Amino acid sequence: MLDLQFVCDNRTEVESNCANRGITVDLNRILALRDQRNQLIAATDQLRHDQKDLSAQIPKEKDPQHKQALIAKGKELREQIAANEEKLRDAETGLKEEMMRLPNMTHPDAPVATDETGSVTLRHWGEAPKFSFKPLDHVAIAEKLDLIDFEAGTRVAGHGFYYLKNEAVLLEQALVNFALQKLRKKGFTLYSTPDLAKDEVLEGIGFAPRGPETQIYSIQNSDLSLVATAEITLGGALKDQILDADKLPMKFAGLSHCFRTEAGAHGRATRGIYRVHQFTKVEMFGFTGPDVAESDKLHQEIVAIEEEIFQELKIHYRVIDTASDDLGGPAYRKFDLEAWMPGRGDAGEYGEVTSASNCTDYQARRLGIRCRTPEKKGTQFVHTLNGTAISIARAIIAVLENYQQEDGSVVVPEVLRPWVGEERIG
Repeated sequence: MLDLQFVCDNRTEVESNCANRGITVDLNRILALRDQRNQLIAATDQLRHDQKDLSAQIPKEKDPQHKQALIAKGKELREQIAANEEKLRDAETGLKEEMMRLPNMTHPDAPVATDETGSVTLRHWGEAPKFSFKPLDHVAIAEKLDLIDFEAGTRVAGHGFYYLKNEAVLLEQALVNFALQKLRKKGFTLYSTPDLAKDEVLEGIGFAPRGPETQIYSIQNSDLSLVATAEITLGGALKDQILDADKLPMKFAGLSHCFRTEAGAHGRATRGIYRVHQFTKVEMFGFTGPDVAESDKLHQEIVAIEEEIFQELKIHYRVIDTASDDLGGPAYRKFDLEAWMPGRGDAGEYGEVTSASNCTDYQARRLGIRCRTPEKKGTQFVHTLNGTAISIARAIIAVLENYQQEDGSVVVPEVLRPWVGEERIG
């Protein structure tokens, strides 16, 4: 959430930012609700002042008739105060709803475009493998090697669910262990996080847990929802906390299951396990002081770790500076890693495997996460960042398709062999 005073003082910039992100907002309504709220607060404070004066007069009044008139006037003031408080609650609720719809501001160096085609490729690493045969996609590879059971997943949970089998299970655990050990060496505190979170935490991170456009599975008759990423639970872990600035930055890494409805995603890379309803992921999350230079520095560190992981897996990728229209509400700037997947399309395509976002104080303001520094009075909202270390399903796609052999087997990347226990699958 943006600061209300910032929105009021920088209306032109906020409107331009919303247009660059393809979001329609009504700033007139925000300003009108702010004025209405301020007027109601002032009027209610005056009524309370009048009521306090009146209450002091009643015990001193000797004339019974006048005393009854004062009591009646006191009742009228209480009713007016109650009516104003109800109007104030409605105004504050409406103002909060409108403010929650505003996206974060955008980094001045981020590409501005009204669709994802405006994203900029910053760099490539490695080279796409060259095959002496037509490469298969991961679905065909998994079928030949008995690694994924889609039919059982559909029977048990419906389309978009699956079972990993045999060496694919070992591959999943290998990717998890590889990522967790690396992050621990990088100074991240490791967590295994809950699969459920309160809706207020999801909203604080920037997800819409209910409603027709949600990507979230909600639990009926409760305020809980299944998490779409450990970003939710890692960020929510410090909700309403005041942090010691001397201990920042704080770096968390969370292992979790992730659940997404993928509503409206039919026909968009839905074959196989690229876009599914449940997957395992290791997520990075960071808290820094309220300085863009600090959060930008950690942002670069997170991206560097993502790159290091795929470099050690020896999988060709490119780094994308995401266009403003595709940033999502919370992100100030976002970088994606897209790995080469030889089985996608007719001649191979890049597929997103990680995403890293600097959300500045947008999430912290919604979650109430602050820090205190000795040199400044009061508290300030921290900056938060998130980044994918390993999204298992997509990493498995990249491994199977890039390491496939002409005889139908798949070579296990060297860094994963200690956990998989073999050099080749099949």
